[in-house]
Amino acid sequence: MSDIAIRVDNVGKYYRINTQMDYYPTLRDTLVDMAKMPFRVIKYGLPTSHETIWALRNVSFEVKTGEVLGVIGRNGAGKSTLLKILSRVTEPSEGYAEIHGRVGSLLEVGTGFHPELSGRENIYLNGAILGMKRSEIQHKFDEIVDFSGVEKFIDTPVKRYSSGMYLRLAFAVAAHMEPEILVVDEVLAVGDAEFQRKCLGKMSDVANEGRTVLFVSHNMSAILRLTRETIVLDKGKMLMRSPSNEAVDYYLSSGLAMEGERRWQAEEIPAGAAPFQPIAMRIRNAQGQIAESVRSIEPLTVEVEYQLESAVNDLRVGVYLMNTHGEVIFTSFDTDDPIQYEQYSVRQAGHYVSRCTIPSDLLNEGRYMLGVNASIYRLKRFFQDEHALSFNVDATGAPGKQWLENRQGFIRPRLDWEILNA
Repeated sequence: MSDIAIRVDNVGKYYRINTQMDYYPTLRDTLVDMAKMPFRVIKYGLPTSHETIWALRNVSFEVKTGEVLGVIGRNGAGKSTLLKILSRVTEPSEGYAEIHGRVGSLLEVGTGFHPELSGRENIYLNGAILGMKRSEIQHKFDEIVDFSGVEKFIDTPVKRYSSGMYLRLAFAVAAHMEPEILVVDEVLAVGDAEFQRKCLGKMSDVANEGRTVLFVSHNMSAILRLTRETIVLDKGKMLMRSPSNEAVDYYLSSGLAMEGERRWQAEEIPAGAAPFQPIAMRIRNAQGQIAESVRSIEPLTVEVEYQLESAVNDLRVGVYLMNTHGEVIFTSFDTDDPIQYEQYSVRQAGHYVSRCTIPSDLLNEGRYMLGVNASIYRLKRFFQDEHALSFNVDATGAPGKQWLENRQGFIRPRLDWEILNA
């Protein structure tokens, strides 16, 4: 018996863009269109071909039974498309994929849930979709509810759930139905820190039980903790498959920051970001120039440029500073100051730049990552890109450079010392 759980062979998927279908045609509509086609060709000429975009192209890999494989890449790299193909949500345009075993998928918050049904009813509905018998669902029911933490609301229609409650229940169902293969797409994007720890713990348990996991995440710490190998996707192509630490280092350090500026393309911005529309993020050195490399003994400026299509109450735009393993060094928002918070309690529609300065003599030499977040505290996240931009810090002239040593730590502050001859 083969020990291969997933085999992907030259899979590709393309979509036609700039096309619109306002209705589903009937057989009569199709026959009428065919009859009219010769006259349209005479009058207007041959129809132009539709523009296509390849979400995936020539992707091949295998996953052994019991293996946990990570998948990382930018927004728009093709990660979700790959998982939808493996979950049989959509068919590939070319190539093929083999799945050996029952698949449990968590592709989006509440996938397979009906908003009018209660949490209890949706557990049975989603379990049936996953191919579980009613007796199996009943056996796991209490464990699912306990994990989700929504016991008080289990008989409430899920349309009244918050996004966090939705996610808790959706993940609990997918993780407890014991599929041979678990496909998870960015489950940690929503939810508080406690729930994220529970998710990671549960996925660790799933992996230790010998089940196969395909795990997509922008959380590099989670990728490093849960997976041994990771594949890197970019613009629909598979760039590499290697041990997770090598893949993460490659992903975070290669081509993410061209000349110290990141501009988001339209396809990289989710529809749910509206009315917030990110434009660019950039690093400026002490001379005000856009730069990928800055000096630790000089201040640097971080800018986030964005557009608001309509007014937003209590919006905060902030940055995460991380090392190359995705560990957060600090987080800061543009309304952390109470006076600024009151002044911008309502941010009107328009064009904005939120700017902050990281002081001199703070960061140690090395490579760092900047992420961006636009949200309303505990209510809504408009946009987040955890690895938007990378930059280098050069420690020439920093304290202690007279010794040829690599100072440990992420910060290298210039401290005031006093030497007393007692």
